[in-house]
Amino acid sequence: MNFIENIKEGLRSIKANMLRSVLTSLIVAIGITSLVGILTAIDGIEYSVNESLSSLGANSFDIYSKNNRNSAQEGVKQKVYSPLLLNEAQRFIDQYQVQSIVSLSASLTIVAEVKHGSEKTNPKVNVMGANQEYIPLKGLTIEQGRNFSPFEIQNGAHVAVIGDELAKTLYGNSKDISNTVVSFKGMQFKVIGKMKEKGSLSENNFDNMMIIPIIVANQLASGAGLKYRLNIAVQDAAQMDFAMGEATAVMRKIRRDQIGNDNSFEIEKSESLAQEMESITNGLRFGGFGVGFITLLGASIALMNIMLVSVTERTREVGVRKALGATPLRIRQQFVIEAIVVCVLGGIGGVLLGILIGNLISKAIGIDAFVVPWFWMLMGMVVCVLVGLISGYYPAHKASKLDPIESLRFE
Repeated sequence: MNFIENIKEGLRSIKANMLRSVLTSLIVAIGITSLVGILTAIDGIEYSVNESLSSLGANSFDIYSKNNRNSAQEGVKQKVYSPLLLNEAQRFIDQYQVQSIVSLSASLTIVAEVKHGSEKTNPKVNVMGANQEYIPLKGLTIEQGRNFSPFEIQNGAHVAVIGDELAKTLYGNSKDISNTVVSFKGMQFKVIGKMKEKGSLSENNFDNMMIIPIIVANQLASGAGLKYRLNIAVQDAAQMDFAMGEATAVMRKIRRDQIGNDNSFEIEKSESLAQEMESITNGLRFGGFGVGFITLLGASIALMNIMLVSVTERTREVGVRKALGATPLRIRQQFVIEAIVVCVLGGIGGVLLGILIGNLISKAIGIDAFVVPWFWMLMGMVVCVLVGLISGYYPAHKASKLDPIESLRFE
């Protein structure tokens, strides 16, 4: 018997014992489904997070106030650094010469109550002060209306861009909300735009956010002092180190940091956020692979048991084949290939179910992207072949060692 004949014989054996073969394939399919399903869901989550943080990729960095630690360590009092001021941030934007987009933002409050007519929100709205670059740099899309104009930012116009969830709370199912008025802290703002839904996995809760010009936010802070944050996106990623060096030099000049002293501000690559998320998803993948491996281990044991039963049932058949000249190698090949065929059939079903279930899980947690994990599909099929090979080898080896005369006498 050659290789092709062994495959045909394996399929005939599966057809002759259809119920047992289907149940065995289902065991393997469940293991592959758990493996591919979990990893598909994780890929979907990672895709959504990377899309949400696309503006914070490897070509951007942040500048913000240095955290002050008032506690003394080893008897040395920690130096207290003054916070980054609005005029310092604005001077940086004016003086920074590297080709880039610079966003300036500061959170005014995360417990705001916003009103429109007789409708009002719960006190959980995030009010953010920003310039006109904040919305595009964060990867946000204006669904209705428009973004801020430079004139509105520079002159502190009372205008606002609101998130999708906030719009639904204040306007219900009303489609056109542009040029309406909302109020916050007794001050009225004309709504000039509404952002497209971003989802719960975004960096901030953009859907329940109201963005106003940074100068207005500074005025509403009433001298409390906001934590200003500059986000710089460099057009040429190859100039990242140069851009950070230039930004450090410009900010040190503005802050009047003495030569030899530490920076009085923090400068950080946004890439670290992506790296942190990658480490989290890698941990999830490891856990998902572990769950799938345990399930497949159970499937392989069940398959080995069924193949041992099959060898016992077909002892006379093995004796006939040996009497007709089949070598132990061919007998081993026959049973190993049969085990692999069962696993591959189960694996195909498991991969399809895994993709479906993984994307359903992603959909259930608010991720719209449909992910087809080609790598994990290939890995699933490779694992199926390995499971069939490992589970089928011992029964095949046992069959190849059977004595042909004793086998022919077997009842």
